Amino acid sequence: MFKLSLQRRLLGVTMLTSLVALLVALGAMVAYDLHAYHADWTADLRAQAELLGHSTAPALEFDDAKVARDNLALLRTQPRVRAAAVYDAQGEMFASYGAEGAAAALPPGADPEAVQRAERVERIGRDLAVALPIVQGGRTIGSVYLRAEYALYDRVLSYLGIAAIVAAVALGIALLLSSRLQRAVVQPILAISDVARDVMQRQDYSRRAPKVTEDEVGVLADSFNGMLAEIERHSREVLRLNGQLEARVRERTAQLEASNDELKLATATAEKANRAKSEFLSSMSHELRTPLNAIIGFGQLLGTNIVDAKPGRRQEFVDHIVGAGKHLLTLINEILNLARIESGHVELSVEPVALDEVLDDCRTMIDPMARQRGIATHFVGGSGCVALADRMRLKQVLLNLVSNAIKYNRPHGSVRVDCIHLGPQQVRISVRDTGAGLAPEQVQALFQPFNRLGQEGGPEQGTGIGLVVTQRLVELMGGTIGVHSKPGEGSVFWVDLQASELPAQPHAETDWGDLSGLNMAPRAGQGEATVLYVEDNPASRQLVEELLTARGGLRVLSAHDGQRGVEMARQHLPDVILMDNNMPRMTGREAQAILRLDPRTAHIPIIALTANAMPEAATAGLAAGYFRYLTKPLEPRRLMEALDSALAIKRSRR
Repeated sequence: MFKLSLQRRLLGVTMLTSLVALLVALGAMVAYDLHAYHADWTADLRAQAELLGHSTAPALEFDDAKVARDNLALLRTQPRVRAAAVYDAQGEMFASYGAEGAAAALPPGADPEAVQRAERVERIGRDLAVALPIVQGGRTIGSVYLRAEYALYDRVLSYLGIAAIVAAVALGIALLLSSRLQRAVVQPILAISDVARDVMQRQDYSRRAPKVTEDEVGVLADSFNGMLAEIERHSREVLRLNGQLEARVRERTAQLEASNDELKLATATAEKANRAKSEFLSSMSHELRTPLNAIIGFGQLLGTNIVDAKPGRRQEFVDHIVGAGKHLLTLINEILNLARIESGHVELSVEPVALDEVLDDCRTMIDPMARQRGIATHFVGGSGCVALADRMRLKQVLLNLVSNAIKYNRPHGSVRVDCIHLGPQQVRISVRDTGAGLAPEQVQALFQPFNRLGQEGGPEQGTGIGLVVTQRLVELMGGTIGVHSKPGEGSVFWVDLQASELPAQPHAETDWGDLSGLNMAPRAGQGEATVLYVEDNPASRQLVEELLTARGGLRVLSAHDGQRGVEMARQHLPDVILMDNNMPRMTGREAQAILRLDPRTAHIPIIALTANAMPEAATAGLAAGYFRYLTKPLEPRRLMEALDSALAIKRSRR
């Protein structure tokens, strides 16, 4: 199939249409002209034949052939008449005429019946013949025959030539006009085609076709431009979605890589933890078997009849058994402490703690051990440092560090404990000894369970767990622990905690605002109510005592730990008990459970005052039987409202 341009196709259609129209017009015109020529020429011959008939009728009547011939000879003036003849009634030729140079043949006679018939016209070759009867007095006396040149075919050839010339000229003019006029139609379409081709080649959907007319071509341009705009919008949307998809793929790939890295790290950590667990169990088994070996072995010796087992010797065996049992008990307690810490079952009451008071308590508890070993201790006070910590756990941490400094010190050595401000947000407690010091590799293994750094065969007994427990407790209080040590120069263990400030201590002249409105003196007939407050923190204890004293109508008792609180509750049977939760020797939860099981104290309302403000802790406390669960820092109004409710219930029970 030939590939023709739109312009050539339009030109061809235009030329073909023009040619067909021209041929139809010329054909119709020629046909009409030829038909008119035939009719005119036939009528002319008939008229001449009638004239000849009238002029030769007397000659036929009188049988005068010469007159008839003379009349026929007048046809010389008609050069297109080639022959003529007159026939009598019997059909015999009466007279004839033939043009010069013409070879037209005349019929020798006429059928009498044909003479009587009406006129007839016929074409003979390139001639036209007309035969008419000659009527005289109402009777046919003969006929006239006239044959003339019929120029229809020449006329057709002439018309064909003229038509060819006219068609050529017309087509030329049509070609010229079409080539000029078709640009108005073709150029806008070609412009749209060029834009479409450029868009396909460059993928540039921002191109637009020019609109030059307001007709159908203009509508086509608008539609094409609208299509390009829609394609451009979809293309941008596809590009945007592709960009988002690529970003998501990169993000997912990064997440997968990060997940793989985390998985590898978690796997390595799990493997390390599994190895550590195995090592821990192996070390624990060894540490447990060592004192058990002494207990079982010396027990078996005591059960046998040894010849030289004198009383002194037997006492030595007993001392070994008791010492091994104490060591075993210490080891079990340390393991249980570590297990509670690792499982997250240790409850801390983190609150502002005055470090000078904690150091004083530690000095009181550690001095006997230091004097027994000849170690000088120096607790530097007066620093005024306050840290956010659990008082009981912080004391446990410091006692462990100071006891280690005493046990592993040189003879007649010294231990110095002080605290300083590292900045506005941090305080440091330091424990410095004059012992043998630690090598760098020993420092790296310092906080590993059951690792006593080569002291297993030394005179000092230990579990190798104390420093691990200490590190975990410091981290739970939001602090850090570290050590600086050099062989031969001693060691400095330090604990960094977040600095804080003690709450303002109330006194009798303090303005308590609306607290005066809560002052309820005993009503007539009602005695003074007794309130027992169990709290290990002296500052908190003093704060609540001042609040209750300001309220009036109350007898306030206090205990510094849970065990002492249980004893005082059984002894005094107070109306209400205020109970802290995290305390040494016995926690508030444990003391509350003991009191609820005792029929003498089960009816006493117990209000929790604790720094553990977690919702699950409050829910668990109320479920355990606390009357109210209040968190620190205390709100005086809430405390008084809870106290009033507890006293009201107590009176109603009475």
